[in-house]
Order: sequence, then structure tokens, then C-alpha cells
Amino acid sequence: MNAKALKGRSLLTWINFTPEEIRSFLDLTRKVKAESRKSSARQRFKGKTLALIFEKRSTRTRAAFETAFGEEGGHPVFLSSQDIQLGAKESIEDTARVLGRMFSAIEFRGFRQADAEALAKYAGVPVYNGLTDSFHPTQALADYFTLEEIFGSFKGKKLAFVGDGRNNVARSLMVICSKMGADFTIVAPRQLWPDPELRDLCKGFALESGAQLAITDQPEAGVRGASALYTDVWTSMGEESLEAERAALLSPYQVNAALMAATGEPTCVFLHCLPAVKGKEVTFDVFEGPQSKVFDQAENRKHAIKAILLATL
Repeated sequence: MNAKALKGRSLLTWINFTPEEIRSFLDLTRKVKAESRKSSARQRFKGKTLALIFEKRSTRTRAAFETAFGEEGGHPVFLSSQDIQLGAKESIEDTARVLGRMFSAIEFRGFRQADAEALAKYAGVPVYNGLTDSFHPTQALADYFTLEEIFGSFKGKKLAFVGDGRNNVARSLMVICSKMGADFTIVAPRQLWPDPELRDLCKGFALESGAQLAITDQPEAGVRGASALYTDVWTSMGEESLEAERAALLSPYQVNAALMAATGEPTCVFLHCLPAVKGKEVTFDVFEGPQSKVFDQAENRKHAIKAILLATL
């Protein structure tokens, strides 16, 4: 594909990207990671600035954006919700138009997907979704890249997400897997299944790519044949009051040695976007065992984000 077609694009979700465009991001991620191993980083962002808007706390997203941009000569500026008037005294639309005149691009990590969309609509520069309640696209790209590192092609293989099937990571993985031809199953109690609109949309993508999508509330049946099991914390940021309720609902969906064995795949790997609560959504032995690839995922966040920045700026 023509690389220039990605210049100036925002990344809010993978829904609006073709499989060929996603493939180009994956290929560039591979190239960027190889460069990092040779210490051959260049100054490709010299003279450019990146606004990092964070309504929610972060370790990996902030560190990945700052290091990916900064080591290439760019100047990232961190802006917390305590630093700017986003949606308070100043509308999101006006904030976008101000920042768009001062920065080369904007990263937004917050609650509402609509806020990320408003920033992209009015800023006039690329906007990157670093996480909203609806989607986490940079995480999904790093995850899919990690799976390809492990298995070569992941097309036709199965990823099972176990836990809260409505959360931003599960939703983003369903989109990228359905686009790229990977089988994807959500294993969750019915109260925590993703919305029918997104499921129907992804079914359409899957018909084109050959992916198989499924949702079930039966843990052992749901993970059978999976090459990778993925989980996330049971209570997302902003839902802390539901911790006890979620623990009771999701305890049968803990990823443990028995569930890993239920896949029937000796080479099945474990993934987690972090941070993890060991002893809750995943047992200590699985998280710390040889099948765990969580820190490969964490590192790959940086390489995937640098690839996104390079392709679009």
C-alpha cells in the first residue's frame, strides 16, 4: 500500500483501518523493534511536538509514548487533567483547536471515546487514542504483533479473552482479530458481553477475513483450541466501587493452570495488558510461568506506538 495514505491520520479505533493498513503498521513495528536492538534510532521526530493528555493514570502508555517520541528527537509534553481545562472551563472543541496550533499531534487517554473523537475532529493534527472506556487500539496492535512474534502468522489461530468482555481491550482485540483473520472468542458471564452493535460489525469483518468469532459463558469450552489466553483486571479504572461484585461474578473465569490445560494446546501462551492483580484474574504460577508473555507485550507497546507515530506524522 502507499505509505503516504496514512500520513495525517488519527488512530481512535481499528474499525476505520483496512487489513492492509493494519499490516503496514505491524510490519513497521517489526522494523522499529529490529532498529532498537541495533541502537540505530534516528532523529525522525526532530522539531516535532506531541501533547500527551492523561485523564487516567498510566505506566506503559505514558512511558511508551514519551520514549518512542523523545528518543527520535521529538518533544513530548505531558498534560494531566489537573493541568488543562479539558471539558471544564474550556470546551473540548476549543482545547483541540488551541493544541492543534501548538503541537504536531495529540495523544489522549481518558474516559469518553466521544472526547477522543472531538479532539480528532477539531485539532487539525493526528490524534491517538491512548485508551478510552471503549477502545485501546495501541494495546491491541502491540498484542497482535506479540502473537505474530511468537507464532509467525496468527491468521487462523485462536485467541481467547477471559474476563470482562465489554472492556476496551476485549473490544479492541475483537476488532483487530476480525480484521486480520484470527479466530477470537470472548469467555465471560453474559452480563459482561460486548454490545451487539460491535459484535455485528466485527462479524462483517470476519466474513471478509475468514476469522471465526464466538462468545460464551463456559470457560473450559470457550478456551478449547486456543493458542493464547488473555485476561485483564476485573475492575477497570472508574469502576472501583464494583470490585466486590465483579470478583464474585468473575472468580469462575480466573486464568489458572487448569484453564491453560483446558485449551488442549501445549504451546498456549498467556497474555495480560497489565497492571495485573495476581491471585485474582490470574494465578501467580501462570503469570510468572514460562508460558507468560506479558513483559514482551509491555515492551512491544513502545515499538507499536513508535510505528504508529512514524506512519502518521
